[in-house]
Amino acid sequence: EVQLVESGGHLVQAGGSLRLSCAASGLSFDRFAIGWYRQAPGKEREGVSCISSSVGTASYADSVKGRFTISRDNAKKVVYLQMNSLKPEDTAVYYCAATAFSSCYSGSDVINGMDYWGKGTLVTVSS
Repeated sequence: EVQLVESGGHLVQAGGSLRLSCAASGLSFDRFAIGWYRQAPGKEREGVSCISSSVGTASYADSVKGRFTISRDNAKKVVYLQMNSLKPEDTAVYYCAATAFSSCYSGSDVINGMDYWGKGTLVTVSS
């Protein structure tokens, strides 16, 4: 059974930092692209960042470029999302998701576009 477990969400003040972790089990981790997504109250789930399988190429949404960094440790089967200079608009439930394709789904049907999802971790940024 494939499991993705997010952790690291917390309440933080604007300008602060958090590191989220996504621990995977039950899959050939290094063969999967892993993405971070977020969903704020009343909004659709959106892509935040993705790290490809194989060479680990990273991509970011424009809203987080320069502030967030994604990385992966294939030996530990963990993907991290380092979030710096957090803003109140970063407040959301953050999910990690995996796909057997080399890169993350980038279309509008986010939930069906990725193969596996975690249950999410809440990040709250106070102003």
